[in-house]
Amino acid sequence: MDVLQHTQKQVLPEKYKEFTEMEMTERVKEIKEKFGDRLFIPGHHYQKDEVMQFADAAGDSLQLAQLSAANPAEYIVFCGVHFMAETADILTEDYQRVILPDMRAGCSMADMADIHQTERGWKIMRKTFGDSIVPLTYVNSTAAIKAFVGENGGATVTSSNASHMLEWAFTQKERILFLPDQHLGRNTAYDLGIPLENMAVWNPILDRLEYDGEVGDIQVILWKGHCSVHENFRVPNVEHIRKTRPDMKVIVHPECSREVVERSDYAGSTKFIIDTISGAPAGSKWAVGTEMNLVKRLMHQHPDKEIISLNPQMCPCLTMNRIDLPHLLWALESLEQGVVENQIKVSSDIAEGAKLALDRMLARA
Repeated sequence: MDVLQHTQKQVLPEKYKEFTEMEMTERVKEIKEKFGDRLFIPGHHYQKDEVMQFADAAGDSLQLAQLSAANPAEYIVFCGVHFMAETADILTEDYQRVILPDMRAGCSMADMADIHQTERGWKIMRKTFGDSIVPLTYVNSTAAIKAFVGENGGATVTSSNASHMLEWAFTQKERILFLPDQHLGRNTAYDLGIPLENMAVWNPILDRLEYDGEVGDIQVILWKGHCSVHENFRVPNVEHIRKTRPDMKVIVHPECSREVVERSDYAGSTKFIIDTISGAPAGSKWAVGTEMNLVKRLMHQHPDKEIISLNPQMCPCLTMNRIDLPHLLWALESLEQGVVENQIKVSSDIAEGAKLALDRMLARA
């Protein structure tokens, strides 16, 4: 089947709203079987079960991008969000097409670090600190931000290797600019022994540092960004568990605030949370501070353990949940008709800089 057309439509055709779940499920199965090895569907841990049932691999963002690069499939239908599909496009071969079933599936955290704000802020920081800063960016960032970091001697980090990469960055320069999640940056730096009073926050809206001490004491500059899901786990949630369920362990993602992390029993990446609960003894009890689809999946996978959300009012990641069964079917039926809908394509100049940042990290894995 040759690709006849490439479009960038963002609106789901009406007919997909009329199908039953069973009809869509059967059609996806049929198309997957038809394409065979030419099709690869990676699914992020935060996706809905209706989508994850068709995932050829489940994982976090970088892991899925690497698996996509290692897979010879011609079509990568990425069930995640925009920055993840960008990373997959950067790492895959030219003949491979990366498709995001719904172009509205973004990441509010990644969007908090706009490249124009970043370049403007970097000029101001360089005037203040000279050549003493190296930028690092969480992989949860746009390709343009990754490229900026790569071109300025920095690297990407994941929530699993952030500590290792901060240690590396301090061998390069005296100070680190950490984008775009202030909480992961603060928690990681604190665990490495950097005092909170030596961390400043860069406000990209006001173009200024938020800091009360001597500017020369700053070791880490945290971009003022956050995950809208993880920031909704609050200190009162932890205190409620301690008061009402003292037998429960609290485990959270390091995208949660410093105050929540320091009151928890464990903090770590999505993989760390999954592995810790999987390896815990039967009968153990857990209050989990991460995205709700994953928490529900852990409940289902481990009926021998008691698992609840640290915040019972939490909802799933809304942008991640834009990838649903109708959008997945639309992407696949389009391919069946020889049409690529919603291809993610990073320009070669941005991809080159972003790959520098990714390669610096992967070289130290």
